[in-house]
Amino acid sequence: MSERVMDTMNQSAQDIARVGENAGKAPSIIVDALTKRFGGQVAVDRLSFTVPAGQIVGFLGPNGAGKSTTLKMLTGMLQPNGGSAKVCGYDLLSDTIEVKRHIGFVPESGAVFESLTGLEYLEMVAALYGIPSAAARERIQQFIVFFDLSFQTLTDKLLGAYSKGMRRKVVITSALLHNPPVVFFDEPLDGLDANAAVGFKALIQTLAREGKTIIYSSHILDVVERVCDRVIIIDKGRLLLDGAPEALVAEHNSGTLEHLFTQLTGGAELERRAADFAKTFRS
Repeated sequence: MSERVMDTMNQSAQDIARVGENAGKAPSIIVDALTKRFGGQVAVDRLSFTVPAGQIVGFLGPNGAGKSTTLKMLTGMLQPNGGSAKVCGYDLLSDTIEVKRHIGFVPESGAVFESLTGLEYLEMVAALYGIPSAAARERIQQFIVFFDLSFQTLTDKLLGAYSKGMRRKVVITSALLHNPPVVFFDEPLDGLDANAAVGFKALIQTLAREGKTIIYSSHILDVVERVCDRVIIIDKGRLLLDGAPEALVAEHNSGTLEHLFTQLTGGAELERRAADFAKTFRS
Protein backbone atom coordinates (compact mmCIF):
# COMPACT_ATOMS: atom_id res chain seq x y z
CA MET A 1 0.00 0.00 0.00
CA SER A 2 1.48 3.38 -0.98
CA GLU A 3 2.28 6.07 1.61
CA ARG A 4 -0.12 8.47 -0.14
CA VAL A 5 -3.01 5.98 0.11
CA MET A 6 -2.28 5.36 3.78
CA ASP A 7 -2.18 9.12 4.49
CA THR A 8 -5.55 9.53 2.72
CA MET A 9 -7.12 6.67 4.69
CA ASN A 10 -5.79 7.97 8.00
CA GLN A 11 -7.06 11.48 7.27
CA SER A 12 -10.46 10.05 6.26
CA ALA A 13 -10.59 8.05 9.49
CA GLN A 14 -9.95 11.22 11.48
CA ASP A 15 -12.63 13.11 9.53
CA ILE A 16 -15.17 10.33 10.09
CA ALA A 17 -14.38 10.17 13.81
CA ARG A 18 -14.81 13.92 14.19
CA VAL A 19 -18.34 13.92 12.70
CA GLY A 20 -20.53 15.02 15.58
CA GLU A 21 -17.86 14.18 18.16
CA ASN A 22 -19.53 16.52 20.66
CA ALA A 23 -22.93 14.93 20.16
CA GLY A 24 -23.14 13.58 23.71
CA LYS A 25 -21.45 12.37 26.83
CA ALA A 26 -18.99 9.50 26.41
CA PRO A 27 -20.71 6.15 27.00
CA SER A 28 -20.01 2.95 28.89
CA ILE A 29 -21.40 -0.57 28.84
CA ILE A 30 -22.44 -2.35 32.04
CA VAL A 31 -23.39 -6.03 31.85
CA ASP A 32 -24.60 -7.73 35.03
CA ALA A 33 -25.34 -11.48 35.14
CA LEU A 34 -26.77 -11.40 31.62
CA THR A 35 -28.35 -14.75 30.74
CA LYS A 36 -29.96 -16.24 27.64
CA ARG A 37 -31.54 -19.66 27.27
CA PHE A 38 -32.93 -21.36 24.18
CA GLY A 39 -35.24 -24.01 25.56
CA GLY A 40 -33.16 -26.07 27.95
CA GLN A 41 -29.84 -24.85 26.53
CA VAL A 42 -28.01 -22.00 28.25
CA ALA A 43 -26.29 -19.88 25.59
CA VAL A 44 -25.12 -17.04 27.87
CA ASP A 45 -24.66 -17.84 31.55
CA ARG A 46 -24.67 -14.92 34.05
CA LEU A 47 -22.14 -12.91 32.07
CA SER A 48 -20.85 -9.71 33.70
CA PHE A 49 -18.39 -7.04 32.58
CA THR A 50 -18.05 -3.25 32.32
CA VAL A 51 -16.52 -1.28 29.44
CA PRO A 52 -15.44 2.37 29.82
CA ALA A 53 -15.62 4.90 27.02
CA GLY A 54 -12.79 4.99 24.51
CA GLN A 55 -11.82 1.33 24.88
CA ILE A 56 -11.51 -1.29 22.13
CA VAL A 57 -12.51 -4.65 23.58
CA GLY A 58 -11.87 -7.91 21.76
CA PHE A 59 -14.81 -10.21 22.47
CA LEU A 60 -13.54 -13.75 21.93
CA GLY A 61 -14.67 -17.33 22.20
CA PRO A 62 -14.93 -20.54 20.17
CA ASN A 63 -17.93 -21.28 17.95
CA GLY A 64 -21.02 -21.62 20.10
CA ALA A 65 -19.49 -19.75 23.04
CA GLY A 66 -22.33 -17.20 23.12
CA LYS A 67 -20.57 -14.21 21.51
CA SER A 68 -23.15 -13.43 18.83
CA THR A 69 -26.00 -14.11 21.26
CA THR A 70 -24.49 -11.61 23.69
CA LEU A 71 -24.10 -8.98 20.97
CA LYS A 72 -27.68 -9.53 19.83
CA MET A 73 -28.91 -8.99 23.38
CA LEU A 74 -26.82 -5.83 23.82
CA THR A 75 -28.16 -4.43 20.55
CA GLY A 76 -31.79 -5.17 21.41
CA MET A 77 -32.25 -7.98 18.88
CA LEU A 78 -32.75 -10.67 21.53
CA GLN A 79 -34.37 -10.35 24.94
CA PRO A 80 -32.37 -11.83 27.84
CA ASN A 81 -33.90 -14.36 30.23
CA GLY A 82 -32.06 -12.90 33.19
CA GLY A 83 -29.65 -10.27 34.36
CA SER A 84 -29.42 -6.70 33.14
CA ALA A 85 -27.36 -4.38 30.98
CA LYS A 86 -26.98 -0.66 30.40
CA VAL A 87 -25.59 0.98 27.28
CA CYS A 88 -24.84 4.71 27.40
CA GLY A 89 -26.75 4.82 30.67
CA TYR A 90 -29.93 3.36 29.14
CA ASP A 91 -31.40 0.13 30.44
CA LEU A 92 -31.48 -2.62 27.85
CA LEU A 93 -35.03 -3.70 28.69
CA SER A 94 -36.83 -0.50 29.68
CA ASP A 95 -35.03 1.88 27.28
CA THR A 96 -34.49 -0.39 24.27
CA ILE A 97 -35.20 2.32 21.68
CA GLU A 98 -32.72 4.71 23.29
CA VAL A 99 -30.12 1.95 23.36
CA LYS A 100 -30.61 1.40 19.64
CA ARG A 101 -30.28 5.14 18.97
CA HIS A 102 -26.88 5.17 20.64
CA ILE A 103 -25.28 2.11 19.07
CA GLY A 104 -24.00 0.94 15.72
CA PHE A 105 -23.94 -2.76 14.84
CA VAL A 106 -22.13 -4.64 12.09
CA PRO A 107 -23.53 -8.19 12.25
CA GLU A 108 -21.63 -11.20 10.99
CA SER A 109 -24.27 -11.81 8.30
CA GLY A 110 -23.84 -8.38 6.71
CA ALA A 111 -27.45 -8.53 5.49
CA VAL A 112 -28.74 -5.64 3.34
CA PHE A 113 -31.78 -4.82 1.21
CA GLU A 114 -30.58 -6.27 -2.08
CA SER A 115 -33.18 -4.45 -4.18
CA LEU A 116 -31.72 -1.03 -3.28
CA THR A 117 -28.59 0.66 -4.57
CA GLY A 118 -25.85 1.33 -2.06
CA LEU A 119 -26.73 5.02 -1.93
CA GLU A 120 -30.45 4.34 -1.51
CA TYR A 121 -29.71 1.99 1.37
CA LEU A 122 -27.42 4.44 3.15
CA GLU A 123 -29.86 7.32 2.65
CA MET A 124 -32.64 5.14 4.10
CA VAL A 125 -30.52 4.38 7.18
CA ALA A 126 -29.71 8.09 7.55
CA ALA A 127 -33.41 8.96 7.36
CA LEU A 128 -34.28 6.38 10.03
CA TYR A 129 -31.84 8.10 12.37
CA GLY A 130 -33.14 11.55 11.46
CA ILE A 131 -29.93 12.76 9.82
CA PRO A 132 -30.61 15.72 7.49
CA SER A 133 -30.03 14.93 3.80
CA ALA A 134 -27.11 17.33 3.37
CA ALA A 135 -25.29 15.99 6.45
CA ALA A 136 -26.00 12.41 5.37
CA ARG A 137 -24.51 13.02 1.91
CA GLU A 138 -21.41 14.60 3.46
CA ARG A 139 -20.85 11.62 5.75
CA ILE A 140 -21.48 9.14 2.93
CA GLN A 141 -18.92 10.96 0.80
CA GLN A 142 -16.35 10.62 3.59
CA PHE A 143 -16.89 6.88 3.72
CA ILE A 144 -16.70 6.62 -0.08
CA VAL A 145 -13.23 8.18 0.07
CA PHE A 146 -12.21 6.08 3.05
CA PHE A 147 -13.25 2.76 1.53
CA ASP A 148 -12.13 3.69 -2.00
CA LEU A 149 -15.62 3.24 -3.44
CA SER A 150 -16.85 5.09 -6.49
CA PHE A 151 -20.01 7.18 -6.31
CA GLN A 152 -21.10 5.53 -9.55
CA THR A 153 -20.97 2.11 -7.90
CA LEU A 154 -23.21 3.34 -5.08
CA THR A 155 -25.75 4.79 -7.49
CA ASP A 156 -25.76 2.41 -10.47
CA LYS A 157 -25.60 -1.07 -8.93
CA LEU A 158 -28.11 -2.84 -6.70
CA LEU A 159 -26.71 -4.27 -3.49
CA GLY A 160 -27.61 -7.75 -4.72
CA ALA A 161 -24.89 -7.35 -7.37
CA TYR A 162 -22.19 -6.21 -4.90
CA SER A 163 -19.31 -8.43 -3.90
CA LYS A 164 -19.12 -9.61 -0.28
CA GLY A 165 -16.42 -7.07 0.49
CA MET A 166 -18.36 -4.19 -1.05
CA ARG A 167 -21.44 -5.13 0.96
CA ARG A 168 -19.33 -5.21 4.12
CA LYS A 169 -18.10 -1.67 3.42
CA VAL A 170 -21.69 -0.46 3.00
CA VAL A 171 -22.79 -2.19 6.23
CA ILE A 172 -19.90 -0.66 8.19
CA THR A 173 -20.79 2.75 6.75
CA SER A 174 -24.44 2.33 7.74
CA ALA A 175 -23.44 1.40 11.30
CA LEU A 176 -21.37 4.56 11.73
CA LEU A 177 -23.49 7.11 9.82
CA HIS A 178 -25.37 8.38 12.88
CA ASN A 179 -22.14 8.78 14.89
CA PRO A 180 -23.01 6.27 17.63
CA PRO A 181 -20.99 6.42 20.86
CA VAL A 182 -20.91 2.59 21.07
CA VAL A 183 -20.22 0.29 18.12
CA PHE A 184 -20.45 -3.51 18.02
CA PHE A 185 -18.54 -5.35 15.30
CA ASP A 186 -19.09 -9.07 14.64
CA GLU A 187 -16.33 -10.37 12.30
CA PRO A 188 -16.04 -6.98 10.53
CA LEU A 189 -13.04 -7.93 8.37
CA ASP A 190 -14.88 -10.80 6.68
CA GLY A 191 -14.76 -10.11 2.94
CA LEU A 192 -12.60 -6.97 3.12
CA ASP A 193 -9.48 -6.81 0.96
CA ALA A 194 -6.07 -6.19 2.54
CA ASN A 195 -6.10 -2.40 2.00
CA ALA A 196 -9.63 -2.01 3.36
CA ALA A 197 -8.75 -4.17 6.38
CA VAL A 198 -5.73 -1.99 7.19
CA GLY A 199 -7.86 1.13 6.85
CA PHE A 200 -10.62 -0.33 9.02
CA LYS A 201 -8.17 -1.09 11.83
CA ALA A 202 -6.93 2.50 11.67
CA LEU A 203 -10.53 3.70 11.74
CA ILE A 204 -11.56 1.87 14.91
CA GLN A 205 -8.41 3.02 16.72
CA THR A 206 -9.20 6.60 15.72
CA LEU A 207 -12.83 6.21 16.85
CA ALA A 208 -11.64 4.94 20.24
CA ARG A 209 -9.30 7.91 20.64
CA GLU A 210 -12.31 10.16 20.04
CA GLY A 211 -14.06 8.47 22.98
CA LYS A 212 -16.17 5.82 21.28
CA THR A 213 -16.54 2.38 22.82
CA ILE A 214 -15.76 -0.49 20.43
CA ILE A 215 -16.74 -4.13 20.99
CA TYR A 216 -14.85 -6.20 18.44
CA SER A 217 -15.77 -9.87 18.04
CA SER A 218 -13.43 -11.81 15.78
CA HIS A 219 -11.64 -15.11 15.24
CA ILE A 220 -8.61 -13.32 13.74
CA LEU A 221 -6.66 -13.27 16.98
CA ASP A 222 -3.44 -11.68 15.72
CA VAL A 223 -5.47 -8.62 14.66
CA VAL A 224 -7.26 -8.55 18.03
CA GLU A 225 -3.91 -8.70 19.81
CA ARG A 226 -2.63 -5.70 17.83
CA VAL A 227 -5.64 -3.37 17.95
CA CYS A 228 -7.55 -4.14 21.17
CA ASP A 229 -6.84 -2.56 24.55
CA ARG A 230 -8.50 -5.46 26.31
CA VAL A 231 -9.91 -8.90 25.57
CA ILE A 232 -12.85 -10.72 27.10
CA ILE A 233 -12.79 -14.47 26.46
CA ILE A 234 -15.93 -16.52 27.02
CA ASP A 235 -16.75 -20.21 26.58
CA LYS A 236 -20.05 -22.01 27.02
CA GLY A 237 -21.59 -18.63 27.79
CA ARG A 238 -19.33 -17.95 30.78
CA LEU A 239 -16.49 -15.52 31.34
CA LEU A 240 -13.05 -17.17 31.24
CA LEU A 241 -10.61 -14.24 31.16
CA ASP A 242 -10.73 -10.46 31.05
CA GLY A 243 -7.73 -8.16 30.72
CA ALA A 244 -5.12 -6.51 28.54
CA PRO A 245 -3.85 -8.95 25.85
CA GLU A 246 -0.16 -8.54 26.66
CA ALA A 247 -0.77 -8.93 30.40
CA LEU A 248 -2.86 -12.08 29.96
CA VAL A 249 -0.33 -13.63 27.58
CA ALA A 250 2.51 -12.87 30.00
CA GLU A 251 0.58 -14.14 33.02
CA HIS A 252 -0.11 -17.51 31.36
CA ASN A 253 3.31 -17.69 29.64
CA SER A 254 1.50 -18.32 26.34
CA GLY A 255 3.65 -16.38 23.87
CA THR A 256 0.69 -15.20 21.80
CA LEU A 257 -2.99 -14.50 22.31
CA GLU A 258 -3.79 -17.31 19.86
CA HIS A 259 -1.86 -19.82 21.96
CA LEU A 260 -3.57 -18.58 25.13
CA PHE A 261 -6.96 -18.90 23.44
CA THR A 262 -6.32 -22.52 22.42
CA GLN A 263 -5.13 -23.34 25.94
CA LEU A 264 -8.34 -21.99 27.45
CA THR A 265 -10.88 -23.28 24.95
CA GLY A 266 -9.67 -26.77 24.07
CA GLY A 267 -7.82 -25.86 20.89
CA ALA A 268 -4.89 -28.09 21.85
CA GLU A 269 -7.22 -31.09 21.83
CA LEU A 270 -8.45 -30.07 18.38
CA GLU A 271 -4.86 -29.94 17.14
CA ARG A 272 -4.27 -33.46 18.46
CA ARG A 273 -7.42 -34.73 16.75
CA ALA A 274 -6.36 -33.04 13.50
CA ALA A 275 -2.99 -34.79 13.70
CA ASP A 276 -4.73 -38.14 14.30
CA PHE A 277 -7.05 -37.50 11.37
CA ALA A 278 -4.11 -36.70 9.10
CA LYS A 279 -2.60 -40.09 9.93
CA THR A 280 -5.48 -41.79 8.13
CA PHE A 281 -4.10 -40.50 4.82
CA ARG A 282 -0.66 -41.93 5.54
CA SER A 283 -1.78 -45.41 6.51
